[in-house]
Amino acid sequence: MDWRRHITVDPNICHGQACIVATRILVSVVLDNLAAGIPESEIIKSYPRLTPESIQACLAYAADLAREEVVGLPA
Repeated sequence: MDWRRHITVDPNICHGQACIVATRILVSVVLDNLAAGIPESEIIKSYPRLTPESIQACLAYAADLAREEVVGLPA
């Protein structure tokens, strides 16, 4: 999946935080909801402008970020 078709970063929108194209829905909000175990259908009900594809794009974006940065974890 090419998440770039669904996610944008614009310094004039949401203070430059990653959000879904043509919305002000932050990628972090979508990821927080998924991490909390909220089903995709409930997230879409709360944010009707989201699509299943945009939610998948958030996951793909997060996966790309995780590959780019190494975070030290305590042993």
